Amino acid sequence: DAFAAGPRDLMKTPVRVSAFLTALIVAAGSRASAQIKPAEYAARRDSLAARIDSGIVIAFGGRTPITDFGPFYQNPTFHYLTNFDEPDAAFVMVVRHGVGSTTLFITPAEPRSAFYYGWRPDSAAVRRIHALTARSFTALTAVADSLATTGLPFYTLNDFEDADFARADSLTRGRAFVRAVAERHSGLVVKDAHPLVDKLRAKKSAAEIALLRRAAEISSEGHRAAMLAPVPQHEYELQAVLEYNFTRLGGTRPAYGSIVGSGQNGTQLHYMKDRGVTKPGDLVVMDAAAEYEGYAADITRTIPVSGTFTAEQRKIYQLVRDAQAAAERNAKPGRSAVAAQDSSVAVRAHGLAALGLIESEEATFDPPWQANCDRTPAACKQANFWMIHGISHGLGLAVHDPAQFSFDDRVYKPGDVFTIEPGIYVSARMLDALPDTPKNRAFIAKVKPIVARYENTGVRIEDDYIVTETGLERISSAPREIAEIEALMKRRTRTIP
Repeated sequence: DAFAAGPRDLMKTPVRVSAFLTALIVAAGSRASAQIKPAEYAARRDSLAARIDSGIVIAFGGRTPITDFGPFYQNPTFHYLTNFDEPDAAFVMVVRHGVGSTTLFITPAEPRSAFYYGWRPDSAAVRRIHALTARSFTALTAVADSLATTGLPFYTLNDFEDADFARADSLTRGRAFVRAVAERHSGLVVKDAHPLVDKLRAKKSAAEIALLRRAAEISSEGHRAAMLAPVPQHEYELQAVLEYNFTRLGGTRPAYGSIVGSGQNGTQLHYMKDRGVTKPGDLVVMDAAAEYEGYAADITRTIPVSGTFTAEQRKIYQLVRDAQAAAERNAKPGRSAVAAQDSSVAVRAHGLAALGLIESEEATFDPPWQANCDRTPAACKQANFWMIHGISHGLGLAVHDPAQFSFDDRVYKPGDVFTIEPGIYVSARMLDALPDTPKNRAFIAKVKPIVARYENTGVRIEDDYIVTETGLERISSAPREIAEIEALMKRRTRTIP
């Protein structure tokens, strides 16, 4: 259709078509509501049941927020299996011979609180909307105790908000509940169901891809708007432009804490204070994107405060862009994700050696963090000192979502939605963090004068992609070539009104 085909053609001339693309996005609001149907949620539960065969799946959703900073957002795994986005809920799925029967345990809103925060669906509404049986949350303990006597194992889905922090999230209500059940029933076998669900989440359905595409379109427009914004004096001015446009175009919220780091702050990977001064001559790393209907985009652009890259900034920027292009060429159906990563690293290592920021492509250093250089030699290569993070992760209900290429044969498959995000970060304070060893002293002596030329240069370029049956499609269209960015920024208002 015209809208689906349009942005791919328009990506070739983003400077001239930004307003038109924005109009298309706004006009397509109702179309983009490719809401996921109840049948798809039921199919997800059925797929999980088939993989378990026989057992009890128990999962907890998120708690009622205890601050007034924003509304409730459901835990991704719980949402994935239920689409029930109310707090203080749990579900139990009894699986026998691959067939599951699911019950939601819900907590009604206390009447006075409901006047402040809204009413929650009752059991009749849950049956009507979600086609699920619902019971009072107060019945959950008795039900779990009864099921624990069946001899079937329990499969748990822990109620952490983000898998990135699962190890630190050890005192959640769900974990405490299952631990208590296991203590009362000494023979109970408890297994982790997350590996099974993660594999299901890794392949995105057509409806999920439509939502992710929309999130990327909205996010791309936010980055265009930031490039067109009046010359900023502070990082938060760019943050405001980004997040305003995410909301204006229908985004639910920022997909993660917006990272807007200028100068030295741009060399800190997850800098989120966004309060620093922006000075002419500095680069600004803008890692920010929208969440749309629960699905997260993830886009990074690096722009010059002045609107024009310096000669040194151009060299680092183009090196990162070339590394991204190398990974793109290798990110095709059936190709190895490791090969894509390695190609990006090889391009940057070669470039860093040519610039004199490392002694050679194979030169090593002694890291200031724990690393096994014998087992993983790449971790101790000087090149990786300046490009500390990986280049890719899945996208979905979480900004770091499971992807098929993270499992088994580690190859890209249709239905993968993910990022490619190489970076290079140069700062003398990184050299200061190195332990005092002969190898590091030689490294520092060789590169320190060169580092001074590129001081506080942080560059990251991140785009979002879909693996299709025939190849790779980039779904984030914000300008990323040097000429495109500079041309767009020439149209800025030069001073703040």
